[in-house]
Amino acid sequence: MIFAALVLGLIALILAAPAPILLARAHWTTRAPGVALVLWQSIALAGGVSMIGSLLTYGLVPFGDSVLDGTLELGQYLVGAPLPADTLFTHGLALSGAVILAVHLVLNLTATLISAERQRRRHLNLIGLLSDPLPDRPGLRVIDHAAPVAYCLPGGAQSATVLSNGLLRILDAHQLQGVIAHERAHLQQKHHLVLLAFKSWHSALPWFPIANRAETAVALLVELLADDQARRVVDDRVLATAITLVASAHSSAGTNPVPRADAPPPAREPQAGGPSGGSPGNRVEPRVRRLVVPQPPLHPGTRAGVLAASASLLVTPALLLLAA
Repeated sequence: MIFAALVLGLIALILAAPAPILLARAHWTTRAPGVALVLWQSIALAGGVSMIGSLLTYGLVPFGDSVLDGTLELGQYLVGAPLPADTLFTHGLALSGAVILAVHLVLNLTATLISAERQRRRHLNLIGLLSDPLPDRPGLRVIDHAAPVAYCLPGGAQSATVLSNGLLRILDAHQLQGVIAHERAHLQQKHHLVLLAFKSWHSALPWFPIANRAETAVALLVELLADDQARRVVDDRVLATAITLVASAHSSAGTNPVPRADAPPPAREPQAGGPSGGSPGNRVEPRVRRLVVPQPPLHPGTRAGVLAASASLLVTPALLLLAA
């Protein structure tokens, strides 16, 4: 069990710093955003499991020869039985840390989901009151706002894509079609759930720089995935022009984003933050460059290797815990 605890701790350290830093700086991610997103999710999940598992495994060493036996034995000691003679303070500290960390992460995720759901419902109600349906375009709502705004609000049968009059004025029909396809891709691919998970991780561990780096990188990836969907509807340069026009209009007007529920970042300020930073302005350039300058697809061997590594990250901590 000591060996398993050390290996799990080493995995947690690697996934806490070097691995996310290298991935955030990698250039191949824009060529295969879906694959990169899978890897980011694997890193986050495997890192959390390894961190908790390392503490738990070490803390259970005095109580049994395996994690399962130790957990069962620990239950008996919790109801009044004397602790084993070789129990150290560090064992109790590790067990307490594992429980506190696990509960903290779960409660934070629950609170984030509840808060986002409340905001989403409130925003849907406001949009229903303050917007008008776009003729012959079901699911599209138009708000009277001078700034170019486009975003989506998830809600099952009540999902809506919200556009502003300012957006309709500056985009032509083809550009508008690309923006709508982009926003609908967010809804269809449930990007808001992915973003909520990483937002929860960041808010649970605000002192953890990697959590902020991961949230920024994932915001870029979901925008690229939505762009890829829009590219099936309009030409790449049409979409790039739409992104540039919207960003330029916001920059010249100095407008602030319209308050919204937790939905994927809107097209009005293409929030696809790259490794260089998380501000919306810095997120426009990677998207436009990717559309204007053709990029070769990721080599199938590399794609398979990344997916295999993602699967290994998820399986290895579980196998170590079972074998401990």
